[in-house]
Amino acid sequence: MKKQNENGRISEDRLNRANKRKKNNTIASILVMTGCLLVLVLVTYVAGILYSWIDSKFQDNANDLAAAAEAGSQTESTAEAARTYTQEEVDALIAEAKQQAEDEEENKILSGIRDGLTSGTTMVETLRPYYPDELVVVSNGTFNFVPIRDDLQKNDYALENLNILEDGEVQYMQDGQVVSHKGIDVSKHQGNIDWAKVAADGVEFAFIRVGLRGYGTEGKLVEDEYFEQNIKGALQAGIKVGVYFYSQAITDAELLEEANLVLEKIKPYNVELPIVYDVEKVNGGKGRANDLSVEDRTRLTALFCQTVQDAGYKPMIYHNMEMATLMLDLGQLEQYDKWFAYYNDDLYYPYAYKVWQYSEKGAVDGINNDVDLNVYIGAF
Repeated sequence: MKKQNENGRISEDRLNRANKRKKNNTIASILVMTGCLLVLVLVTYVAGILYSWIDSKFQDNANDLAAAAEAGSQTESTAEAARTYTQEEVDALIAEAKQQAEDEEENKILSGIRDGLTSGTTMVETLRPYYPDELVVVSNGTFNFVPIRDDLQKNDYALENLNILEDGEVQYMQDGQVVSHKGIDVSKHQGNIDWAKVAADGVEFAFIRVGLRGYGTEGKLVEDEYFEQNIKGALQAGIKVGVYFYSQAITDAELLEEANLVLEKIKPYNVELPIVYDVEKVNGGKGRANDLSVEDRTRLTALFCQTVQDAGYKPMIYHNMEMATLMLDLGQLEQYDKWFAYYNDDLYYPYAYKVWQYSEKGAVDGINNDVDLNVYIGAF
């Protein structure tokens, strides 16, 4: 019984010890877990601090690098601005810039020429805008670039003042009013003219050919067979008249012969408008006056005008672009009014003139053939 009791106490002690060990193990496990949790929290905290420090350092380095790059750029710009060049380098840079500018300008000009020609504009009309200080003139199949003379009187006509009617008639306007007069010039080539119809069509003046000198060696004087008929008909219709003579004189004697013929023929009539010396080159043939020098042609022109003026009439010179720029010295003829032939409406010609012949293929009621159209700008 005692042994049995002892055995019972032994079992109870063992159980108590086992429970005590179990309790101790549980506490140990809790302590271990708590310790691990504390370590994890500590590691996380330290890691956060370390990350912030690293990020701060990285940002500082990035800022330092950016500042260094900017400073380097500024230093480079400063160095570039302060760079020095030798004279040879400067000359090379200037030459390069000049060549580039020339290439650009050349391409612009070529493009403009191409556009002008493809639009149907003639070569001379296409070239003219590129030479504002020169007159581009075609003569004998060559292009001439004639400097505009500063010593010559200029006209003040403005393109915006031109009024071109549906039938092609040109008027010149100022302050909304027409300040020009409609006119024609005629010869035997127009045949019989109904001057009453011409006047009814608005024609206010007419230049009528008195005659011409032949182109050949003899240079025979020829009176226009329709002169008398035309001047009488025009005056009866209330149209103001002037006259002209187509000259081929090559000597002073021939010139005076022409002038005196004109003065003789107009004596019976009221010629209010100028007596015109028609000086132009003969095209398509060998005109006897074609080879006159500028000096001789200018002298003969001045002699005609002076002779007419001495007789109490007003002289005028008919000419075209070629004659004005290449075949006459207008500087010696400034005191005489001009009649200018030019069949474009761009007012390209810069010098002074009173009458503009703007068409050689005009149509006027009462005339069956083409007729030259003129506009007299300003008062008669």
